[in-house]
Amino acid sequence: MKRFGQILRELWRDPMGRIGMLGIFLVILMAVFAPQLSHFGPEKMVGLPKAPPSSEFWFGTDNYGRDIFSRILYGARVSLQVGIIAVGIAATAGYVLGLIAGYFEGWVDRVIMCVMDIFFAFPSILLAIFISAVLGRGLVNTMIAIGIVNIPVFARTVRASVISAKGLEYVQNAKSVGVRTGAILIRHISPNVVAPFTVQATLALSSAILTEASMSFLGLGIQPPDPSWGSMLSEARTFMEQAPWMAVFPALFIIVTILLFNILGDSLRDVLDPKLKL
Repeated sequence: MKRFGQILRELWRDPMGRIGMLGIFLVILMAVFAPQLSHFGPEKMVGLPKAPPSSEFWFGTDNYGRDIFSRILYGARVSLQVGIIAVGIAATAGYVLGLIAGYFEGWVDRVIMCVMDIFFAFPSILLAIFISAVLGRGLVNTMIAIGIVNIPVFARTVRASVISAKGLEYVQNAKSVGVRTGAILIRHISPNVVAPFTVQATLALSSAILTEASMSFLGLGIQPPDPSWGSMLSEARTFMEQAPWMAVFPALFIIVTILLFNILGDSLRDVLDPKLKL
C-alpha cells in the first residue's frame, strides 16, 4: 500500500489529478471562507429583484433581491457538508457489511447481499426521496437518506476486495497458525480494501452532491431560506426568461464540482491501481 505522501505526489504529476485537486481545494476554500468572500448575507435582500450581474452583484440577484454570489458560496458549504457526512455514513456501514459478507460468506453473505440487492432495485434518487419523506425534511435527514442509499455500493466494493484477498497465501498462513479472525481482518485483509474503497468514496461524493441538489430542487432537501444549489435552481425555474443568471450560476457550480470529484476519482484510481490505466 502506497503512503499518503507518495499518492499525493503521483496525483500532482498527473495533469487531470492536478486539476481535480486544485479545483476541489478551491471549492473547499470557497465554502470555508464564505463569510469573508461574500459581499452580503445569503438571506438578506440587498438589491432590486432579478438585477443582472454587475460590479456590485457579481452573479446578479434573485427574485427576492438576494445576492446570488453570496448564496452560492454558502450553498457550497451545504453541498460539501452533505456530501462528506452522507458518504461517511455510507462508507462506515458499507465497510462493515462488506467485510462481514466477504469474509464469512455462506448464509451471512446471502442475507446481507440480498438486502443490498433490494436497495439496488430502486433508482437511488427515488429511494432517497422515499427515505427523506419517511424521516422528514431538513439537512440532517437529507444526509441520512443519501447515506443509506449509498451503502450498497460500498458493501459490494468491500466484499469483492475481501473475497479476493481472502485467498492470498499469507492470509491462509495466518489462519493455519491460529491468528484470530479480528486480527486477520484488520492486519491482513483491510489493507487490500483501502485502494478501491478510497476511490469509491471519492466518486460517491459527487453522487451525494448531485442527489442533494436533486432533492432540494424537488423541495425535499434543504429548506428555504437556507441556501442550496438545488433549491436555487428550483426558485429560478419561473424566471428563466427574465433572469437566466438565477439558474446558470448554480447549475454551473453543480456541474463543475461534480466533474472535479469525478476527475479526482479517476486519477486516484489510476494511481492506486496502475493496472486499470488504459
